[in-house]
Amino acid sequence: MAEQNSPPTFGIIRQRIFGIPVNRKILFSNHKNVYKEKIEKRQRKLIVKIPFIKPFIKENERVLLITTGYSPISTIEKYLIGWLLIYLKRSLFVFTNQRIFHIPTTPIYSYRNSITQILYPYCKAMYMSGKSLVVEYTKWGEKEKFIGIAGKEKSKINQLLKTINFEAKEGEASKRIHLCPRCTNELSKGNYVCESCKLKFKTNVVAIIISIIFPGGGYFFTRQYFLGIVFALTEVILLIYLTSSLVNTLNGAENGIFSLAIYTFAILFVKAISILHSLDFIKEFIPKKKKVSS
Repeated sequence: MAEQNSPPTFGIIRQRIFGIPVNRKILFSNHKNVYKEKIEKRQRKLIVKIPFIKPFIKENERVLLITTGYSPISTIEKYLIGWLLIYLKRSLFVFTNQRIFHIPTTPIYSYRNSITQILYPYCKAMYMSGKSLVVEYTKWGEKEKFIGIAGKEKSKINQLLKTINFEAKEGEASKRIHLCPRCTNELSKGNYVCESCKLKFKTNVVAIIISIIFPGGGYFFTRQYFLGIVFALTEVILLIYLTSSLVNTLNGAENGIFSLAIYTFAILFVKAISILHSLDFIKEFIPKKKKVSS
């Protein structure tokens, strides 16, 4: 039976689900603060995806909402990746009373040992625009858009954001910050070693070299194995045609140079996409070791 809850509040409710501190009144209610069984079922299905978040939760912090969506995507990426969006950008979003955890995931919402935070006090504003969550930071007037937010949570997010005090504080925290998956320490952009626990992450230089040398290498390096296989097969096929065109050109075949140029361009284009995607993944701080021990 549905039950009428009190209006949303960020008061401390000492309840846990799978060891994760939550505010059940908010987590399991709709935008009108009414408990719904289907909402509880969906939230429970999502919360089992985030057991790793427990060390990141601070004292008096409670999970209020979990939803799905995609990481920010640039204009160039919109035209380059198309259907690959679901493989490259799928994410989970965990709203707490202090911040939003943005968690890049696999297509089935599995953890990739990458997590970022957006602190409410250091934001100028947050709002839903269609199915996109727009975050306006104070630092340099930056803005990020997280597309494809689940429509089931849209109204709930709108209601939740009305209760948050955005103080627009200035400082390093006025942007999305990556956290170390081992010690939860804040990571510095461009520094691929955690200053606290010395956990090492994969780097741009190695990603570029491997992308150039090996077919699909950039994807395998960043643990995107399905895409690695797809691009590896594509590159191998193009290399076969390129070799054939080269032989035909040396034998004086008509249009040999034209075919050679086409396949050369195709391979370079595929390599460029692989490098672009690999560097995008590297920004998410991928640990060198697949399993991160505490």
